[in-house]
Amino acid sequence: MLHSHLGLSLTCCAVLLVLASGSSSNLPIISFDEGYTQLFGDNNLALHGDGKSVHLSLDERTGSGFASQDLYLHGFFSASIKLPSDYTAGVVVAFYMSNGDMFEKNHDEIDFEFLGNIRGKDWRIQTNIYGNGSTGIGREERYGLWFDPADDFHQYGILWTDSQIVFYVDNVPIREVKRTEAMGGQFPSKPMSLYATIWDGSGWATNGGKYRVNYKYAPYVAKFSDLVLHGCAVDPIEHQSSCDGVPRHKAIPQGISPRQRTKMEHFRKKHMTYSYCYDKARYKVPPPECVINPGEAEHLRTFDPVTFGDGRHHRPKHHRQSRADASM
Repeated sequence: MLHSHLGLSLTCCAVLLVLASGSSSNLPIISFDEGYTQLFGDNNLALHGDGKSVHLSLDERTGSGFASQDLYLHGFFSASIKLPSDYTAGVVVAFYMSNGDMFEKNHDEIDFEFLGNIRGKDWRIQTNIYGNGSTGIGREERYGLWFDPADDFHQYGILWTDSQIVFYVDNVPIREVKRTEAMGGQFPSKPMSLYATIWDGSGWATNGGKYRVNYKYAPYVAKFSDLVLHGCAVDPIEHQSSCDGVPRHKAIPQGISPRQRTKMEHFRKKHMTYSYCYDKARYKVPPPECVINPGEAEHLRTFDPVTFGDGRHHRPKHHRQSRADASM
């Protein structure tokens, strides 16, 4: 239905929609009802602050989630998130873009996933992308953080253009995916919605499913504020962009500055714990978009010499079920 959107010239990023607390100083703020809709979870989604922040809960009945009302083709999307504390093994909080409801066999996806842990162990972040249904080529990366994401709110952002995808944590880029000719259609290129969910990922999220959600500690509550939707909205019926000719917002990142690139390199050499590009057990030859960094390679070999060294042990790939289905 939306294949004709690929021919649209959507070079502008406009229509700035923000669901935020007062900390979003230079961005206009709208209410949840103006930009988002509940995806699932009944009363496990609660609005706070005059509808400008959202709490998503997971209990033994269900998880919860919300989605943008519009589809977007490129833009900047971010949220300030405070994750649940204490024992969170098996809990998955996701902030992501997808069009899987429209393109079941060839969907696109750009993921931030937060993976819970046992008491005393830190949350981990996983990023991933899919293009044109390329789920068989996993492009996962995992990281630790330099702070406890359950102590306070921190901003997580996705910049998506026709040539690159950048993941940010507190305005520090942690990953850049550049579109290459060799990737072909595996770079996300169809309009997507923005989603936020919390769900039970006991089967894979913590140590490959060794530690599961313990509902004695429920409800698990993920808090969202400062939600930014800054992109080109696409009408799914009329195939029209709603933002032609509207100027960019100066507070929105356009890429990676030299100073940010230095910070990104430092982050990746210190905090990255997994990258598909260096997984010699999984890929004898790295996928074509991979740019091998010697510092990153050495860091990962030290962290896990089997996976990132001689590759004698194969790291299993975890196939996830739908975030919404997992919570129903």
